[in-house]
Amino acid sequence: MKLKSAILLSVVVVTGWLAALSAAAATVTHAELQAVTTNGTSAWSGEFPFTIRGVLLTDPEEMLNPTPNFVPYDPGYTGPYRMGGEWQIVFQTVAAGDRGGTTCWMGQNYGNLPWVRDSELSYTNAAWVAEVLRLSYDPETGRKFRKGDLIEVTVRRSLFYGGKRNINEAHDISPEANFEIRLLTADYGLPAPEAVTLAQVKRVDDGNPATHEDIFDPTRQSGGEFYQGMRVRLVNLQLVNDPSLTNSLGSRYYGTNGWNPNAVWSQRLCTVTDGEGRYFPLRMPRYSVGPMPEGRFDAIGVFTQESGSGTDGTMGYELFVQEIRPHNPPPLTIGQAVWIGWPQQGQWQLEWAPTVNAQTWTVVTNLPLSGNGMNVLLEAPTAAQRFYRLRPVN
Repeated sequence: MKLKSAILLSVVVVTGWLAALSAAAATVTHAELQAVTTNGTSAWSGEFPFTIRGVLLTDPEEMLNPTPNFVPYDPGYTGPYRMGGEWQIVFQTVAAGDRGGTTCWMGQNYGNLPWVRDSELSYTNAAWVAEVLRLSYDPETGRKFRKGDLIEVTVRRSLFYGGKRNINEAHDISPEANFEIRLLTADYGLPAPEAVTLAQVKRVDDGNPATHEDIFDPTRQSGGEFYQGMRVRLVNLQLVNDPSLTNSLGSRYYGTNGWNPNAVWSQRLCTVTDGEGRYFPLRMPRYSVGPMPEGRFDAIGVFTQESGSGTDGTMGYELFVQEIRPHNPPPLTIGQAVWIGWPQQGQWQLEWAPTVNAQTWTVVTNLPLSGNGMNVLLEAPTAAQRFYRLRPVN
């Protein structure tokens, strides 16, 4: 009983502390946080801590793999960063007058970064699991966060990279760098995806692999910035599997091999086109969205940016895919029919005639459905009008 009381007391204290901190922090909008300069770098100059609200567009595990994998710093290693587990979500504003969304990210092995180079500054596997659980579950209710939840994030660190300002720990494992998430409304609901064509975010490819065709607008009123961090439906797409496109797209041609939920983040990329000379990358999730479509299709997901640069945010827009839909759904035929019903008591024969005073009536040969004491029949008329009657059967 004493142990339970101590645990309860600690939860109350932590929850109260978070609530007090949230109340003291300034509120920032997504549009303010994601404001950019003419070269696409961050124009935000606010102060910490702050809070920001929105609806979750992703589940905690669908973008990156949070499986713990501590790797100590090795000064002789020269390969790509060995970050171990990674955790990421995106949430979008629901406030009137605001627009856009923001990414929250956390990694395990900060100590392997070339400007850190210290294993003590990485999370151990146990510490990493605790951090993932802390951010994946609401601290007050214990409910696991999921897409469609309305949340509030308290932020103490934030870095700009890849074309957007992310909420993160600034590669710092100390508690002072933590960001916290709390649930405001469970199952608030996902925003309706905005329909987007490639022509709205891409120019026609110029054939030069050294250039990019992303439409960038620093005012964020058009192009990729207009949809940054938002749920969209990219329409009228077709997968591209043409290796010769490396001559014009260079390393930005990905083909179709990335249509694989088991691939790592950097390899879950595919190239699509609108058939009019525009090309765009799709980033696949860590779950299957079905087989590769053979014809035209629409992709629903999160419009985001991965420019791979801390100094150039004018490029690198992509779609993180969550659903695939046919672009032209099969036609639905709605015909006219007459619903005819009569009680099951007695023996009756349904007949029809073109006029109410007809001398000859035709037997309706279709068999009715029976249920709840009624006979029910759907008739598709073949003439301008029909009259129906019931004739007793001896």
